[in-house]
Amino acid sequence: MKPSFCSLLLVALAVCAVFGVCDGEDKLKMNYYHKTCPSAETIVRDMTWSKVAANSVLPAKLLRLHFHDCFVGGCDASVLLDSTTNTTAEKDASPNRSLSGYDVIDDIKARLEEECPEIVSCADILTLAARDAVSYQFQRSMWQVLTGRKDGRTSLASDISGNLPPPSADFPSLRQLFASKGLNVMDLVALSGAHSIGVSHCGVIARRLNNFTGNGDTDPSLDSDYADTLRRLCGSPLNPSTSLDMDPDSSLSFDSHYFKIVSQNKGLFQSDAALVTDPQSAKMVEEMLQKDRLFFVRFAQSMKKMGAIGVLTGEEDEGEIRKHCRVVN
Repeated sequence: MKPSFCSLLLVALAVCAVFGVCDGEDKLKMNYYHKTCPSAETIVRDMTWSKVAANSVLPAKLLRLHFHDCFVGGCDASVLLDSTTNTTAEKDASPNRSLSGYDVIDDIKARLEEECPEIVSCADILTLAARDAVSYQFQRSMWQVLTGRKDGRTSLASDISGNLPPPSADFPSLRQLFASKGLNVMDLVALSGAHSIGVSHCGVIARRLNNFTGNGDTDPSLDSDYADTLRRLCGSPLNPSTSLDMDPDSSLSFDSHYFKIVSQNKGLFQSDAALVTDPQSAKMVEEMLQKDRLFFVRFAQSMKKMGAIGVLTGEEDEGEIRKHCRVVN
């Protein structure tokens, strides 16, 4: 039985208030648009839910889009900007070429521009839409989103390097990267739970599967039976474009099942397997595996923290409200 999200949300908010896990959000506000565009959040939710109802893979796509935005220069919608004649934008960097969901944000932005011109930022739309896409499954908001972000004016593919965790990352590099964003090991483990939904491709795990050390071998941290299954799915020779569920048998359901496969050495990426190589994170994996509700509470807390990374709020001429999410004003 799925947990009650009303109760989970209350718990998450209580922890936020008592332990101060939301300190990075002091520049943002609840209901930021309540006077300038009262229907903004309702429009985002309704449009997102409608699109998810028609396309069940959207939650994973919008979560990934939000993550890639926030980890590179902060949550400023820079990932949405198109390349120009003189610059290559973030979205055209190699790790981001498989991102999608841009059209969803474009449609929501167009509707909001009709309702409240030049009021709601693309950064807030992306943050809200990621939350709402995941929440559709439960028909209620999984976490609160503070708003008031402004949109960045720059997007450079060169900024991607070193700011996104590769699938081959080990635990020390993951911990260091997350710490550089103001996130701790708990956030690392909880946010990895986003791999409960979505797909990857055989090309991403080709080395792990067939040539891990350069000798035609398989990563020993990968369950051997699961490795055989992956080889059958990917074919021989391996087809790099073949899709693979990141959480087999549960790839369309946002839940804690991901931690079960990680504990069984069946995580698709080395970065998944890395979570059980450190005693602290391995304990957290076990806790969230044993206590389904705990994952939802911790994920909610960590998403709020991630959503506050490097936000622009218009102070000291920081950021703008784009009229179109793909281009600066």
